[in-house]
Amino acid sequence: MARPKVSMQELIRRRRRAAFVGRRDELRVFRENFELSPEDDRHRFLFHVHGPAGVGKTSLVREMGQLAAERGALVAYVDDAVPDLPEALGELAAQFAQQGRTMKALDRALAAHRQRLHEAVAAATRAPEPDGPSAGSLALARAGVVGLGMVPVVGALSGVVDTERVALRAERLRARFRTPEDARLALEPERALTPVLLDELAGAADAAPWLVLLLDAYERTAPFLDRWLHDVMTTDRYGEIPASIVVVTAGQRPLDPDRWEGAADFAAELPLRPFTEGEARGLLAAKGVVDEPVVAEVLRLSGRLPVLVSTLAETGPAAPDDVGDPSATAVERFLKGEQDPARRAAALDCALPRRLDEEIARAAVGRDGDGTGDGPTELYAWLRTLPFVRPDRRGTARYHDVVRAPMLRLRRNTAPALWSAGHTRLAELYARRREALDEELRGAPGRPWMRAEWRAPRIDELYHSLCAGPRAALPGVLREGIEACRFDTVVAREWARAVTDAAEDTGAEHLRVWSDDLRDALADEALGALRVLELLLARAGFDDAARAAAHNEHGLRLFHLGRLREALDDHERALAIDPGDPWGHHGLAVTHRALGEFDVALRHLAAADEAAPGAEWVARQRGETYRRMGRPDEALPWLDRAHALDPREPLTLGSRGQAKFVLGRHREALDDLDRAIDLWPDYPWALLRRARVRQALGDLPGALADLDRAHEVAPDAPGAHSDRGDILRFACRHEEAVAAYDTALAMDRGHTWSWGSRALSLEALGRVEEAVASLDEALRIDRQYGWAREQRQRMMGADTDSEPV
Repeated sequence: MARPKVSMQELIRRRRRAAFVGRRDELRVFRENFELSPEDDRHRFLFHVHGPAGVGKTSLVREMGQLAAERGALVAYVDDAVPDLPEALGELAAQFAQQGRTMKALDRALAAHRQRLHEAVAAATRAPEPDGPSAGSLALARAGVVGLGMVPVVGALSGVVDTERVALRAERLRARFRTPEDARLALEPERALTPVLLDELAGAADAAPWLVLLLDAYERTAPFLDRWLHDVMTTDRYGEIPASIVVVTAGQRPLDPDRWEGAADFAAELPLRPFTEGEARGLLAAKGVVDEPVVAEVLRLSGRLPVLVSTLAETGPAAPDDVGDPSATAVERFLKGEQDPARRAAALDCALPRRLDEEIARAAVGRDGDGTGDGPTELYAWLRTLPFVRPDRRGTARYHDVVRAPMLRLRRNTAPALWSAGHTRLAELYARRREALDEELRGAPGRPWMRAEWRAPRIDELYHSLCAGPRAALPGVLREGIEACRFDTVVAREWARAVTDAAEDTGAEHLRVWSDDLRDALADEALGALRVLELLLARAGFDDAARAAAHNEHGLRLFHLGRLREALDDHERALAIDPGDPWGHHGLAVTHRALGEFDVALRHLAAADEAAPGAEWVARQRGETYRRMGRPDEALPWLDRAHALDPREPLTLGSRGQAKFVLGRHREALDDLDRAIDLWPDYPWALLRRARVRQALGDLPGALADLDRAHEVAPDAPGAHSDRGDILRFACRHEEAVAAYDTALAMDRGHTWSWGSRALSLEALGRVEEAVASLDEALRIDRQYGWAREQRQRMMGADTDSEPV
């Protein structure tokens, strides 16, 4: 017998495609797109498929991929089996390699990223103290350069970030790397890997007429993919992307209207609705279900939702009575072909977890076995054969939402004791997994909620705790929300998802109310975490410790929004609850310092020292406060004490170096700044300060090199350009100085220092009228800028009463 010319897998794929029915309009639009040149205004680069669970999004996306492959496209499919951007890129590269197009450069970069990240985490031996970062690190974080949002070990902080926290973590982590390139590869994978990806795609585009990227389950992957995809497609941030790429995203919601505003010129939305009656009948006929009374009953019970039509057809109903009621007889509908009652019960048990692996399946059915005679391996293997269980490439799987929901209702309504016991076992399993990570990450920098791999089991633990005891577990879950809100709205949404899912799956009204209110609060990208904290403070019924923590976190978020007086109120409330709270004193100290109220800041730092005696951060903050007060001689003893407590803290060395520079101890200042930059090579503030020191020591090339490096690591911060202007001005290179000031002002028109200093170089070039205009602009921004007023009067000569227009 001759061997078939195609593989078994290909034959299976063909049969599945032959069974695909419906969605003709959507497929026609997608097919016709390949007949249009990318230069044609009618061509679309992005298709977004969206609709409720069970409507057939995944089946359509798979069919679109097959259609594209028939036209010679290289096709890659990614869903929520990937937890972050680097893993998504790795999956894309692996699938292209299977089609004969290897991405060796990307594979090498991904391997190096994982290795550098592993080295950094392994080397980290302690967590950051409650502290404020340097001005440079804040600029770095606000500029979006510290891309911690895409790092699995550090956590998903995409979107609006808590910049001070991000900067602190960056400072600690960067000190662990040998070179700036290693730090960037580990901590900024979006920035480091995307240009490599685009180069690889450009090469692939030369070898294939089309490249098609399919991004399924987008409601789950959008938190780490959506901003990146928008930037790749619509900006030059990472380089050029080949015009022959077509992207398909598929999720339950439409595209974010704020982020994708104006996308109609290059994107097409494909909303999916239940099958038409004709499409549903076509699918049933393909499955051999043609008897009219049976067809009518399937259409009635399924609501023409594709997954239900398909599942009901798979049972081969011969009469209307063979088609069960969707909610009351879920097992009968979905497990009609399974006669073993123990396995049917196990299938109900395994609907409880949101995702399955062998260990989770064992916990779901109970430690003492499921009564089926199957071991955990056999049970899990059987579950994966069920038509409504979706396996993924990581070896885990989950029930389709439309099938899982009625199974959950059946178990909850008919066997509440089994429901509660199963969720309790699952909560305990996830607690053990989370505790194992606690031990593994002991001493690592940062807090657990910043790490995606820690958050995942913690959120599942919270979800199952709520399902097991909705009222008993809720206070602890809400308390955990304070910590989740510490970071950003994206992380707060992940935490809130546990409440939302539990509300839906338990039917508990009080959880539904919390779910709705949390969803409304988190709709605001910038203020979402702040709104959640306000909700928790108003309604959660916290004890004193939790209320104090919530007030401090709320105050910190107000601080980052520039609402400093309101931030003070929060920290005062925290101290009213607990007068010995060091975090309350810390919040008041840094906020009063930002307001220029230094004496008050020092009083609170003294109180913090009593609450946390011997803490390095207290000594450092005292020294930094004296330095900002212009009292470097008083700053040095505190900074020396902080350095003795932690000799590897770059913030202390940077601050101490600047204090010594102001005192005229230039060589000592250079030593401190050198060591600070050795510990953290991408420390922008220290690079700027060292440039000043080098200029004072006559090392102009060294000063300019530091400014170049500062600009490289914080390209959107005007400080590097204004400092370059000052150094060039001191060297009498005034044309270059004016150009540097102009660059700084193009980035920040309100940078009064640049307007004033620019005037001096313009005057030296004989362009006095322009110099006066530059001073006028500085005074227009800040009418209290006394130095600028004095310089203007000097340039105007006898006309000292002249005021800027």
